[in-house]
Amino acid sequence: MQRLRLKADGRIVEVLDGREVPLVPDMPGSNAPSRGATTAPVVRDLRLRAKLTQAEFASRLGVPLETIRNWEQGKRSPRGPARALLTVIAHEPDMVFAALARRS
Repeated sequence: MQRLRLKADGRIVEVLDGREVPLVPDMPGSNAPSRGATTAPVVRDLRLRAKLTQAEFASRLGVPLETIRNWEQGKRSPRGPARALLTVIAHEPDMVFAALARRS
């Protein structure tokens, strides 16, 4: 059974032999100024893999369209719960979108 832990900064890590291993190593984990540059392609890639427009992606996640634009342009970076959700989407997009569709 896979053991996962949600960290305070929104990262999801797997616990293996007492060690924490990031599930998505390419998601930025620090508050470094260059963070937006690496976040933008990750968010855009997730959206494109889901074959969604920015408006559709924003609607499914329940965030404003401007938020998705800011993430993709590197103006802002997802934090906390949004980053955790994007991490899960990276691994199980169909499951996440199906679960989110049931919330309304």
